[in-house]
Amino acid sequence: MAEASVLEKISNGLGKVKPYLAMVSLQFGYAGMYIITMVSFSHGLSHWILSVYRHIIAFLVIAPFAFFLERKTRPKMTLPIFLRILVLGFLEPVLDQNLYNMGMQNTSTTFASATVNVLPAITFIMALIFRLEKLNLRKLPSIAKVVGTVITVSGAMVMTLYKGSALHIMKGSSASSHQESSSSSPSQPHWIFGTLMLIASCGGWASFFIVQNFTLKKYPAELSLTAWICLAGVFESAIASFIMERDMSVWALGWDSRLLACVYSGIVCSGMAYYIQGFVTRERGPVFVTSFSPLCMIITAALGTIILSEQIYVGSIIGAILIVSGLYTVVWGKSKDPLNTTQTEIGDGHELPIKDGSKSGMPGNFESIEMNVPADMMKGPAAKS
Repeated sequence: MAEASVLEKISNGLGKVKPYLAMVSLQFGYAGMYIITMVSFSHGLSHWILSVYRHIIAFLVIAPFAFFLERKTRPKMTLPIFLRILVLGFLEPVLDQNLYNMGMQNTSTTFASATVNVLPAITFIMALIFRLEKLNLRKLPSIAKVVGTVITVSGAMVMTLYKGSALHIMKGSSASSHQESSSSSPSQPHWIFGTLMLIASCGGWASFFIVQNFTLKKYPAELSLTAWICLAGVFESAIASFIMERDMSVWALGWDSRLLACVYSGIVCSGMAYYIQGFVTRERGPVFVTSFSPLCMIITAALGTIILSEQIYVGSIIGAILIVSGLYTVVWGKSKDPLNTTQTEIGDGHELPIKDGSKSGMPGNFESIEMNVPADMMKGPAAKS
């Protein structure tokens, strides 16, 4: 009995720690991807082609697990679910990844990872638009959400409009990095354009989290949904690549960083990331998932300075501090919510009343989302699905 009790406590403890360990590990994975992809771009890899190859690899890795492990629990595929999968395949594999890579090429890996910290603020604004979040400005947590969002957006504007002087962190490479920066550092117009691309990619990523959250309510099979998203991403990314890249030689890969970038990002940052984000979102919500992005910024800044000899600018430091401060202000306000009905319903297996997208012809129509679900509705068909 004593051994069983100890094992039960260990199991419960691991269950509570699992989301934290998963998200921290994922940030290390993302940081590695930023460095590897930046090196592969310098060797001639197109970000359009990278998006296609990484999702081919991700699908080949995830599909067997989804087929066997969720064979008995996989829900039936319907047209509204399929349309939402197509939207997810466009938002992340095509829109977010390509905009992010274009932005990173015009700025730096450190700057790009810092800009991702506006993601929670954008997600919060979109939640307000879709009436997934309620505000009561008479209460401190709601005020913290608004103030944190304003601070985060202000930090992004500082990073966009103010570059400042360079900070030489690595003493041994300050001279060489200064010489490199004079010829390879992005100009101010490119820096602004890159920042706008990065912020736009965060908008696509935030939209992906929201649509993924609602899709999992209708299709609660994380591995299968991940495989479907990767497959949709392959076809949609291929169409975009054939339009944007007319030279067929860009599809060729060698045994170098280009192949490593495709394999690494496909397995870690597409296959594993979609699955981890899916189950953590169902357990803890999208705000919990996005609150770990500052850790990725710190890891990427360290790796970018050491490996790529990238320079960190004063504007990036000031903007990053503002973004992180605003981020955790929003997270604090979210944690003080008196009742999170969305998370309660997810945990009990209930669904929010989402209008069927097939009726309006638009996938993922969220017009009729309501936070307060009547008790009698829980007893109806929505609770059985």
